[in-house]
Amino acid sequence: MKRSARLLVSAAALLLVGSAGRAADIIDGPTADYCRTVGTSNLVLTDNIADLKTQVVKLMDESVAVAKSPEWIHSSRPAFVWASEAKAYCGMAYGYLKTNYKDEDTLNKCECFHDRMVEYMN
Repeated sequence: MKRSARLLVSAAALLLVGSAGRAADIIDGPTADYCRTVGTSNLVLTDNIADLKTQVVKLMDESVAVAKSPEWIHSSRPAFVWASEAKAYCGMAYGYLKTNYKDEDTLNKCECFHDRMVEYMN
């Protein structure tokens, strides 16, 4: 009898906490602004697809180098984390660019995450 009472109290507590603390809910929760500047990145403003590909590949190559570097993998600074994110989003942006499509979301994230990586390296 005592065990079922404890279970009931625990379930009630979880319901109360669950409805009050929605911070972990990805869909309903607030979105984090990881970039220092809000708005369109310089990559999105570039009209020439060939130049844009060159810029994205440069950011991607720099991010890959940091993500592979033991110096940053074992660092207490989060440069490796941002390098990994930049590497992924720059790769996606480049994939879109290979079909001559400028995906603004991936371009913005590519530049943003690369900038964050560089910020934590300095």
